[in-house]
Order: sequence, then C-alpha cells, then structure tokens
Amino acid sequence: MAHRQAGYAPIEDYALIGDGRAAALVARDGSIDWLCLPEIDSPSVFGALLDAERGGSFAVRPYDQFDVERRYVDGTNVLETTFRTTSGSVRLTDAMTLVPPGRLTPLREIVRKAECLEGEVQLEWSVAPRFDYGRRHGRVDRRAERVVFSDRDQALALSVWGAEPAPHGVARLAVGEQALFSLAATSRQPLVLPGRRDTEERLEHTTAYWRRWSSEKEYSGPWRDAVIRSALVLKLLVYAPSGAITAAATTSLPETIGGVRNWDYRFAWLRDSSYALDALLSLTCPGEAHAFFWWLMHASRLTQPKLQVLYDVQGGNRAQERELAHLSGYRDSAPVRVGNGAVGQLQLDVYGAVLNSVWLHASHHSDIAGESGRAVAKIADYVASHWREPDCGIWEVRSGPRHFTHSKAMCWVALDRAVKLAREGLIRDRSERWASEAAAIRAYVHERCWDGGRRSYVRAADADELDAALLVLPLVGFDDADGSRLSGTIDAVRRELGDGPLLRRYSGDDGLEGEDGAFLTCSFWLVDALARTGRVDEAAELMDELVGLANDVGLYAEEMDPTSREFLGNFPQALVHIALINAAQSIAGANGP
Repeated sequence: MAHRQAGYAPIEDYALIGDGRAAALVARDGSIDWLCLPEIDSPSVFGALLDAERGGSFAVRPYDQFDVERRYVDGTNVLETTFRTTSGSVRLTDAMTLVPPGRLTPLREIVRKAECLEGEVQLEWSVAPRFDYGRRHGRVDRRAERVVFSDRDQALALSVWGAEPAPHGVARLAVGEQALFSLAATSRQPLVLPGRRDTEERLEHTTAYWRRWSSEKEYSGPWRDAVIRSALVLKLLVYAPSGAITAAATTSLPETIGGVRNWDYRFAWLRDSSYALDALLSLTCPGEAHAFFWWLMHASRLTQPKLQVLYDVQGGNRAQERELAHLSGYRDSAPVRVGNGAVGQLQLDVYGAVLNSVWLHASHHSDIAGESGRAVAKIADYVASHWREPDCGIWEVRSGPRHFTHSKAMCWVALDRAVKLAREGLIRDRSERWASEAAAIRAYVHERCWDGGRRSYVRAADADELDAALLVLPLVGFDDADGSRLSGTIDAVRRELGDGPLLRRYSGDDGLEGEDGAFLTCSFWLVDALARTGRVDEAAELMDELVGLANDVGLYAEEMDPTSREFLGNFPQALVHIALINAAQSIAGANGP
C-alpha cells in the first residue's frame, strides 16, 4: 500500500514522465501531483506536491485498499503501475505522448490507460487542476463529450473512454476491460480534442520511440540497467526546443523536512555542462550533446565573457527569485520559491566547466572557429584576470565569498583547456599568458589549499574545513591520478564527510539555517575518483551500494537522509544521474580497453 503523511507522498514514491518540453511526477498511489504547463518551468497546473490542499492533482486508483508494484516499460519512459486489491488487479499505464510525424495532435498530452488484469476492480479518478501555482481554479465546461478546464490562455480537455466523461467518478472494470484517459493541454493555441484511436496510436508511438532511442545507447559495462535508466531520465530533462538540460523537474522540494533550503531547479546550470557532455558523448547521444553545447554557447553569449551560473531553458538570463507565500510547501517546508537567486552570484568554477565542455565538443567536432572561437578566447582572458577573486563556490553559499579550492582548480581547468584549444589551432592563441596563469593557480592551490597534517586539500584557502567537491579534481585532471595528494584527499573526504556510502557536501558555515542531507552526486563522484586513481575494487563495491539506493523505478533525488534513507531535495536530479553514468564509465574503462 502506498502511504501518505498529511496528504504528501514520500519523494521516493514518485516517478517521472515527460515529452521533452514538460514533465509530470506520478506517485505510487496513481496521483499526478506535479505538472507545469506548457513548459517545464511554467507555473503548475497540478501542484499538490507543494500544497496538498491548494495545489491540484490528477488521481487514478482503485477505490478499495491496494498493494502496488510498478516499473517503466523496458527501455522507455512509459510508466506501468499495477494495483492489486482483494477482488482483482488493474494495470495503469502513464505517458506524456510524443508527436508522430505529420499528425495534428494536442500541444501537450497525458495518457492514462487502466486495464483490468484479473477479477474485478472498482476504479476511481479525480481531475482537479489549479492554475498558476494553485492561485486559480479556472472554469469547467462541457464540449463534445469532454470536460474542459480553462483559465485565461490555458485549457485542458479531459477525454474518457470506457467510463463516464466527468472530472471525477467511479467505474467497475472486469477482466479485459479498459478505461482510457487523455488530458490534452493547450496554451495560446486552438484546443485539439483527441479521438480514442488517435490517442492509443500516440501511446504506442511513444513507447516505440523510447525503445528505439534507448536501444541506440552504446554501453555494455556493469550496471547497464542503471546507466540506461539514467540516460532516459536525462533525456526527459533535456528541453527539446533548445537542448538545455534542466537540473530537476521540480522546485522547492526541501533539503530538510520543514526547513528553508528549498530552491527552484527548473533551470540549466553551466557547471553541469562538462559532466553532461561527457555522459552524453560516452553513451552515443551526439544529437543531444551537440544541441546542449550550442545552447550553452548561445545562452552565455548574452553575458560573455562574464558567465552566469544558470540560464532558463530558452537561453534567457533572468531568474529573479521570489516566494509563493500562498503555498504551504512540501510537508510544511516553506518558503516555496520560484526563480533562483544564485543567478547573481560569482561562481568561478563555471568557467572551467564551460571551457572543458568546449574541449570535449572540439574533440568530436571541428566547428569551434570564427565568432565562437573568439568568444572562447575572451572567456579564457576573463579567467586569467579574475581567478584571484573570492566567489560563492559550487555550493552557492549565502555566507559571503571565499577563496574556494574547487573554484580555483576549475579556473585552472579553464586555462588548461584554452591552451589545448589554442595549440590545436581552434581559438586565438594567447596560450603563453594562459599557461602562466594556470601555473600560478596550481601553485596557489598547492600552497594555500593543502593541509599537510590531514594529507588533504581543504575547502578554501587557509581553511580547516573539507569539501566533497574536491573529489572532482581527479575527474578533471588536476594533479597526477596516482599521486598521494589526490589519494589523501579522497580518504579525508570519506573519513570526515562520510556516512556509509553517503557524503555530506562540506563542513563549515554556509549562511543558511538548518542542515541539508547527504548529496548523492558526491557519492558518485567518489566512485569516479576511486576508479580514476586506480582503486577500482573500492569503486565497484561503493557503486553496488549506491545503485541499490535508487527508488523502485531507478530514480534519485538530489539528497538523502543518512539515517532514514528518505529522499530529500528536488527530483529527479539530473546531476546525480549524470554522475552515475560517468562513474560507471570510469570503472568500465579501468577494467577494460
């Protein structure tokens, strides 16, 4: 049985469906509690995730008590939930449909198909959209035997076959009988009212598309199921019109239940770019990798040579943070925020991520030239001039700028890659200055950011705190992989920040109240770092543990409570799944050619 606490499902009880433009969270009990339309970063129309009373949802479930099993259809992002009652069982198939070529289809569509597998099951459903983050109920009308919910320039059409077309109801299904639901959405366009046959064909087309896409991924190493599932999650978080990769599908899921560390992750972070490109290229996703790279170059062009931390999925540079005081927040975790104030921070590590992305892209393509090449050289010049400044770091602290070790190392990465690009003749050659500044950064890190007693790098210059982001150093080639400094840092991070297979991000102040959970990306970075420094057996053992921490359909949130193993933070988190892919690839590479 799926359990809720005060109306809220555990975060780990959710699965994700999507169409490359929008995404929905489906709970184990059959309720869609999160959906933003028409885009992934638009206001919600189902927002019970953040306010069980005001948010709205779309529920389909047995009327009587039930047990639940669920899975994704093999190789797809089509979800199957099987409910078993004392009288029978029913399978619910959920998908956001994809568009067959040359067909008139709804702008967005969720299809839910309930099939009775044995006995007899009484099925209930309820569709209750709440527009604009729960602020408005909208109108409810009847049109051509459909229920139409509308508000301003948005409309949702509910079509039901095999049961009464109504916003809520109960139907009795016997073996072999079906109830089919289509929720078709539009915004500023005519509303397409689908027919049953077309709806079923779109569901079949969607399943076939995902199977075809996943079958093309080249990975034959260990943990293949987890790697391919992570690739499928990543694909759902790629905003298809631009190629941007959204950090997560949600906003304001708390890092501590009842706490204030609740952020909007429906943006694309430049720092994710390097890790994402590595993962996409390694899995043979050239289209997605190419699109994301050029989105990155286009978005950052608005501010070059200075780079923002994040951009919206369209490539815009505005993300003003504000609070939605009318929403109570997930399990009373307030405030609920939209936008992200980190957009205005100086975070120097993003320059290393971007220049490393350029280098990765250039290793597969030779189209870094002309205006793009000049822009890359200017970014490198900016790093050479500004790396000595303090910044807010990878973890976006709100306690004030510091000389974070990870930021300095990533500035070294930026200049190192710029030198390589110049020597390949891909960008204007100012490599003498860049190489000189890179050497100065390395000397700074070695002298100011090293704790000889711990035999470890530390969180910031002249500090005695640790930072799990230091695990990135062997991933980006800072220091020799077989050197004692990297090995000592790995051991210190595990010893001081670890709790079993989990890691906290850092020790020390960050300017915010309360605490957060263990950051799952850091655990996969640890696997990757162990594999790249020759400790492959340790890496594989830890990887086995971490793969076992996914939820029942293979997804991860941003964080996890080290004691209860409850998911925390936004969900699903792209960076965790990216880090899983890259960690598996590193182990596979260490074990074979």
